[in-house]
Amino acid sequence: MRRDFLRAATLTAAAAAVPRAGEAQPAPATAKRPVTLADWGSFHVGGKEHVVSGQPVREVLFSPGGVPAKVDPNGTYLIGGMYAQYMVPEPARGRFPLLMWHGGGLTGVTWENTPDGREGWQHFFLRRGWPVYVSDAVERGRSGWTMLPEATGGQPVFLTLDNPYERFRIGDGPGSYARKTTLPGNQFPADDASYRNFVRQCVPRFTTTDALTLDAYLALLDRVGPSVVMAHSQAGLFGWRAAQERADKVRALVLVEPATVGDPAKVAALKDVPVLMIYGDYIAQDARWPTIRANGIRFAEAVRAAGGTVDVVDLPERGIKGNSHMVMMDRNGDEVAALVQDWLAAKGLWA
Repeated sequence: MRRDFLRAATLTAAAAAVPRAGEAQPAPATAKRPVTLADWGSFHVGGKEHVVSGQPVREVLFSPGGVPAKVDPNGTYLIGGMYAQYMVPEPARGRFPLLMWHGGGLTGVTWENTPDGREGWQHFFLRRGWPVYVSDAVERGRSGWTMLPEATGGQPVFLTLDNPYERFRIGDGPGSYARKTTLPGNQFPADDASYRNFVRQCVPRFTTTDALTLDAYLALLDRVGPSVVMAHSQAGLFGWRAAQERADKVRALVLVEPATVGDPAKVAALKDVPVLMIYGDYIAQDARWPTIRANGIRFAEAVRAAGGTVDVVDLPERGIKGNSHMVMMDRNGDEVAALVQDWLAAKGLWA
């Protein structure tokens, strides 16, 4: 789909908003060519109806000074929809769209810009001619939020200010946020202004809506068609499962620090889907990540045994060091993106 009035559309660094005092400043401007778009837009997919009954009618004042209205919570709701924004460059060189799926407690902002104001992986791959689709998973960001316990099956999980600092392999252990200390050589922009910018994008997440979320990602693949899926952390589950359920639509799977694995009973479905798994630094000394990585490696071995192709990259072994769990936001994130780009090109997915 192309629109003539968008053929001349460009995105430039000059268009970025100037941050307020006390907030992280953008990285120094570099001479980068404007990005020309053939198309740019957004849509929602997925969702299912959910019926609520037996609840009392309430009187609600929606705005101060307004007139109260009666609200009947009983009826049919549409829940589980998902938002996606797409940008199609001109010219396009990626042979298929690149779908970027974020991790738990986050939104599609993960891929857009870094907390210290640098261009994110959305820009990196768009500049190389990939049509990019950045989505907000179910119950996150612009996908809406269903506060119906019967529908979500649980309570949302919130993150304190220090939680990501100490859990995402940024700080050097418990209490590191209070000390403002990081792991040696850590590449995450951990100055106070940048880190607070990162925490501002954290959102509540459910641990009980995986089925809704997977259904929405499958609906996205059905709408967009054959694609490359790039998934981070929690979305590793959805990347694996989507490739198993839609092997004809997932042309490659790029998993950045996947937090879990797919369905062991369906590994054979992945035999024609090339997979790249990427792990950052400091994993051996972490309390959780040695087990998470070991689970991922075992699943990769099962996929290989079923005839599939899985390439595993431990970044320090490639000389790329200091990466936190938020690889795409690290100061050396573009080095990792270049590694992914080379892998995709080697698979014949980029012209």
